[in-house]
Amino acid sequence: MLKTAFQNELLFTSTIQKGSTGTDVRRVQEWLCLNALRYPNAALSTSLDSEFGPATKRAVQNFQSLLKMPQTGVVSPDLFNKLSTPLATSFQKQPTGAIRKAVVALAQTHLKQRSAELRTNDAQNLGPWVRSYCDGLDGSLFKWCAGFVQSILDQAASNLGRNFTDIMPRTLSCDVLALSGQKNGRLMPSETVRKNPKQIQPGDLFLLRAHTHGATQPTDWFHTGLITAVSGDTIETIEGNTDTQGGSNGTGVYARVRNIQKTTLDVFSIDGL
Repeated sequence: MLKTAFQNELLFTSTIQKGSTGTDVRRVQEWLCLNALRYPNAALSTSLDSEFGPATKRAVQNFQSLLKMPQTGVVSPDLFNKLSTPLATSFQKQPTGAIRKAVVALAQTHLKQRSAELRTNDAQNLGPWVRSYCDGLDGSLFKWCAGFVQSILDQAASNLGRNFTDIMPRTLSCDVLALSGQKNGRLMPSETVRKNPKQIQPGDLFLLRAHTHGATQPTDWFHTGLITAVSGDTIETIEGNTDTQGGSNGTGVYARVRNIQKTTLDVFSIDGL
C-alpha cells in the first residue's frame, strides 16, 4: 500500500497504567472512546487528556471486563492490540475478486468496524481512523472523506499489484480529485449521469458539487464517497466524514442512499484501475 499511516496506529510497545502520561495514554483514551461505539452498554468513554487517572483506569477495567480478562487497569501491548482490533481488521483484510468487487467489500468492512472520528471542545476530525486515512494528519482542518475513499482504493488496488495513483493524484482534496477527473476524462458530470444512470458502476466515486446559478465552470466539490450499488435513479454509497443527514463534515463512515436526480453529483470512474 502507498498509504501506510495505519501501521503507526497499530504500534504499541510500552505498558502504561495509572500515573502514566503522554502520547500513548492519549492513544489508549482514543480507543476506549471509539470502542464505546461498539459496546454502547459499557462505560468506556473518557477524557482525551493524555493523563492516566482514575477515570481512564476504570474505563480500561471495564474494557477488560468485556473481554473477561483480569481487571488490572494496566494497558499492555496485548491489550492495546485488542483495543485497536477494528483498525487492524479493516486495513489488513485481503479482498478477493475483481477491483470493483474488492472496493465495495473493503468499504463494507470499514463500515462494519465502526470507523469514526473523535471530537474535543477544541477540535474535530481527530483520532486513529482519521490519521490512517489522512496520512498521519488529523484535526479540524482535515476533512477526511477523500482520504477514506483513497485508502479503500489503495487497499484494493495494492492487493492486485496496482497503484491507485495511476488514475488519480494522491490528495485529501475533493477539488483536486474532481479536477483530475475532468482532465483525464474520468469525471462524468451530474447532467450526463442523470440522463444515463447506467453509466455508473459499483466501485466508482461520487463527488458532490456546489450548485452555483449561472456558473459555466463550477469548481467547488465538497464531499466524496464510494458507490456500492446502482438502482434506477438512486445509488447506494459508503462514505466517510458524514452523518445520518448526509453532511460533509460528520463523525463517521455511513452507508446512504442518494437520489442522483435531486443532487448535483458527479461520478469519477475507476475503469482500468
